[in-house]
Amino acid sequence: MTGARRFEDKVALITGAGSGIGRATALRLATEGDSVYLADINADALAETAALLPSSAPREAGVADVAKSDQCQRLVEDCVKAFGKLDVLCNIAGIAPCQHFVDISDEQWDRVVGINLSGVFYLCRAAMPHLVASRGNIVNMSSSAGRTGQAYNTAYCATKAGVLMLSKALAVEFAASGVRVNAVCPGGVTTPLTQAFRPPEQADMNLFMRLNPLLPMAAPEEIAGAVAYLASDEARFVTGADFAIDGGQTAG
Repeated sequence: MTGARRFEDKVALITGAGSGIGRATALRLATEGDSVYLADINADALAETAALLPSSAPREAGVADVAKSDQCQRLVEDCVKAFGKLDVLCNIAGIAPCQHFVDISDEQWDRVVGINLSGVFYLCRAAMPHLVASRGNIVNMSSSAGRTGQAYNTAYCATKAGVLMLSKALAVEFAASGVRVNAVCPGGVTTPLTQAFRPPEQADMNLFMRLNPLLPMAAPEEIAGAVAYLASDEARFVTGADFAIDGGQTAG
């Protein structure tokens, strides 16, 4: 469907847009006619993404730390100020440390929770009144780690499971308001996040390899395709979905 124009006259706010799945999603939605507001903590990466968009695609960008409630509120306000409305929120920003459970510090725990879960909550809360007005939708990025336990991935698993349940709860609460909320659950994807993923010292490699099935990883563009489907009117009857794209990793 890359030749389709499913998002004509639509506006999307995309976090994590500086790289990986966030960048691929921004490119996909912009190619299909969306006006996009790009958000990331990395200003240089945002500029690189913006430069890759089709020249005809309306775009704005904002640098923000999604772990900060006030910065999430500002992103939504700036997006609506720039484009007049908000139709789609894509919460894609995230981090994935790999550590022995007992080595996770309070600061590291708080940072993972802040970016992966609190940021999703803050943005959904700020965006919801605008999405009710536009009868829009939210696509949150969960993970296979939100569907099954993974060694050395405690904080990531906990936060991604939280994103999944947050998405389902919002889907139920706001169905009557016409707002759909879905979660995508990728397995391994070839992004800077996974390329930096390493087992901790003295890890049990049999356990670690369960995180990385011996299958080719997905490309970011494949995940972006699922996001585009869920965000489009083609998925008008899809809400509360737990959309796994993991090569069968969590099928059993």
